[in-house]
Amino acid sequence: MGLFERYLSVWVGLAIVLGVILGNLMPDVFALVAAVEYAHVNLVIAVLIWVMIYPMMVQIDFAAVKDVRKSPKGLVLTLVVNWLIKPFTMALLGWLFFKVLFVEWVDPQTATEYIAGMILLGVAPCTAMVFVWSQLTKGDPNYTLVQVSVNDLIMVVAFAPICAFLLGVSDIQVPWETLLSSVFLYVVLPLVAGVLTRRKLESDGDPESLARFVGNLKPWSIVGLLATVVLLFGFQAETILNEPQNILLIAIPLLIQTYGIFFIAYYAAKKLKLSHKVAAPACMIATSNFFELAVAVAISLFGLHSGAALATVVGVLVEVPVMLSLVAFVNRHRAQFEDDTAEHTAVS
Repeated sequence: MGLFERYLSVWVGLAIVLGVILGNLMPDVFALVAAVEYAHVNLVIAVLIWVMIYPMMVQIDFAAVKDVRKSPKGLVLTLVVNWLIKPFTMALLGWLFFKVLFVEWVDPQTATEYIAGMILLGVAPCTAMVFVWSQLTKGDPNYTLVQVSVNDLIMVVAFAPICAFLLGVSDIQVPWETLLSSVFLYVVLPLVAGVLTRRKLESDGDPESLARFVGNLKPWSIVGLLATVVLLFGFQAETILNEPQNILLIAIPLLIQTYGIFFIAYYAAKKLKLSHKVAAPACMIATSNFFELAVAVAISLFGLHSGAALATVVGVLVEVPVMLSLVAFVNRHRAQFEDDTAEHTAVS
């Protein structure tokens, strides 16, 4: 495991602190960056998110999808939790906390935007960070590729409709054009670029070319992640320092959602008698979020300084330490899963 993955929470924590400090020391610089946008899409954030997502998309082997029949239970678990449970529990928790429990502490407009940000997080299943969580839990890398591949295929067609439905239920008017363009920009385009790049590298006849290419891109992906975190927290620096209680209010339902979804997936994995190397990444994928996409769409729909953008940024703050705690939990309870028998062997 590389230095970045080993101390991921440290680097993200330092990026958060740096972003808040710089955002308060140089607000004009961040305002200038925020103004660089086209069609409600901040171009700087878009480039950084592409830098993060593209190396991951190159690693996706869609040819492996056809082999999922060899071990379908883990994939079914991930898909059910990601698309039939998680988005709706997130919307319910957002409504419960910001329309009922916290109604006296947050004004109605801001509360509505917080709910929107939470919904965007809930409808975006994890993609980029899945491979880190899978590696940390000793999951089967090929099966993780299958799970990510299928989730990405579903996300292309399901993300926008589910978002629109849940945002509509929450009385948030969202222009379909902006939502669909965000999916195209942050999912479809990098996905196509990754597939074409992979095909080109595999056609060269050098079996190591793909690994070398991904290895060369990896530092840029790290730079993209940390730079995005610095910018996002820099944009929200004034709010974070002036209204720290709002960060806590957003974090509470996000924490409940994350741990709650994990234990739903964990319990189901044990009932399905999955092997550890299939169950562990299945639980991690079902629990974590594609926060890069959620952040980008929140900014596109509601603006850089909106409550929705802040909620997705808090999602970044919450996710890394929480996911690391869940990685430790899964590894400590490895013996509770079935052995890696032939029936549950991951896709090879």
